[in-house]
Amino acid sequence: MRKKRVYSNENINKNLQDMSSKNIDTIFRELDSSINGLSEIEASSRLSFYGHNEIISEKRNPWYIYLLNSFIDPFILILLVIVFVSYFTDIVFAPSGQKSWITIIIISAMILVSVILKFSQEHKSQITADNLKDLVPTTTAVERETMGKREINISDVVPGDIIHLAAGDLIPADLRIITCKDLFISQSSLTGESEPVEKFSEINDKHVNKNIADLENIALMGTIVVSGSAIGIVLQTGNQTYFGTIAESLTKDRGQTSFEEGVKSVSFLLIRFMLIMVPIVFLINGLTKKDWLSAFLFAISVAVGLTPEMLPTLVSTNLAKGAISLSKRKIVVKRLSSIQNFGAMDILCTDKTGTLTLDKIILETHLDVLGNENDRVLRHGYLNSYYQTGLKNLLDIAVIEYGNEKGFNEATKIYERVDEIPFDFTRRRMSVVVESENGKRQLITKGAVEEMLSEPTPKS
Repeated sequence: MRKKRVYSNENINKNLQDMSSKNIDTIFRELDSSINGLSEIEASSRLSFYGHNEIISEKRNPWYIYLLNSFIDPFILILLVIVFVSYFTDIVFAPSGQKSWITIIIISAMILVSVILKFSQEHKSQITADNLKDLVPTTTAVERETMGKREINISDVVPGDIIHLAAGDLIPADLRIITCKDLFISQSSLTGESEPVEKFSEINDKHVNKNIADLENIALMGTIVVSGSAIGIVLQTGNQTYFGTIAESLTKDRGQTSFEEGVKSVSFLLIRFMLIMVPIVFLINGLTKKDWLSAFLFAISVAVGLTPEMLPTLVSTNLAKGAISLSKRKIVVKRLSSIQNFGAMDILCTDKTGTLTLDKIILETHLDVLGNENDRVLRHGYLNSYYQTGLKNLLDIAVIEYGNEKGFNEATKIYERVDEIPFDFTRRRMSVVVESENGKRQLITKGAVEEMLSEPTPKS
C-alpha cells in the first residue's frame, strides 16, 4: 500500500539532504520508479493520490466570505450598532407620529456603499489574479514507459516522474539529478543570488547542516536552467516542495498595514470616548429632567454625532479609485488597504538579482581611472567578456551588447584568444590573453576595483 509522504517545514531540509546522499538505485526503489519513468496508469493513480503539482498557499474563499469580511471593519461595526439602536429608539419606542426611518436609511446606505465597493474590488481582483496563473500553461518533458519522452503540464507531474531538462526550462518540482552535462541553474527566486550555480549528479557525502540550495545534486522547484542539460527524478511536488513551504510561510501571520492600524486605533478611540460620554450624558439628563427615555434618546444622538458616518464610504471610495487607476496600468491589487502603502512610498528600493526586475543590466558609460570616457577601456572589457570560456554573467552580457552597438565586434577579427586564467578566490581576478594580427600579446584582467588596485597575493 502506497504511503503518502507529508513533510513539514521543519523536516523538509533533512529529507532533501538524505535524498542527496542516497544512491540513485535506492531512490528508484523508494519511489517505485525507474530510468524509463512511470506508466500512464501509474502516473494517473499517483496524480489522484498526491494531487496536482500546484502551490496552494491560500485558497480562494467563496464570494460570501469576501462579503462577510467586508463588514468586519471597526467603523462599519460601529455604524451597524448605531443602526440597531436607532431602530429601537426611532421606530420601536418612538411615540406614534414621531417614528422616523431617515437616520436608519442614511446610515444603512453608507454601510452598503462602503461594503459593496470593498467587496466588489477585492473579489474581482482575487479572481483576476487566479486567472492570470492559467493564461500561459507551463509544460515539462517527462519520460513515460512505452511512450518515451513527451510534454505534459507541470501541474500533472508526480513523485517518481523522470524529467528531462534543457536550457530555459523551469524546474517543475524538487528533483534529484540522475545525469547532467554542464548544468547551471539560476536560484535567484529562492536565494536572491544572481549568479547561476553548477549542479552535478554525484552523491553528496557532506550534506549535514548544508543549505538546501547548496546541495549539488538537488534541483529545487521554481529555479531555472540557465545552460546545459540534465535528467532528474521527482522527489516531491506541490506544497511538499521546498518552494511550497516558503510560499506557505509567507502567507501566515499577515500583519496589518499602517493604514489598517491607524483606522483601528481611531475606531477604538471613538469607542472609548462614547463609552465614557454616552453614560455621563444619559445620567445627567435622566437625573435633571427625570425623563429617562428622553435622556436615553439624547445619549444615543450624542453617540451618532460622535461617529463619522461618511468616513467608511470616503475611505472605500478613495481606495477603490486607487485600485482602478493601478488596474489601468495592468497592476492587480488584491487588498484595498495596500493602496495606502503604495501612496506612502517616497523611495522604492529593489535588488539587482532579477527577482523583482528584468534580470538585465544595461551599460551606460565606460570610464578610465581618471573618470574620463575611454573607448580603449571598453574595447579591453569587451575582449575579456567575449573570450572568457566560463559562464557569462549579467555584467559580461551588458558589456558585449554595448560593445556590439559601438562596433567593437570587429575587434574579434583582429584579436584571438591565446589563453585564460579563470577566476579563483585566492587571486580574485579573471584574465584572458589575446594576440593581435601582428603578434602583439596582451593580458586583460578584470575584477573588483579594490582587487585590481591591490598588490597580487604572493605565492606560498
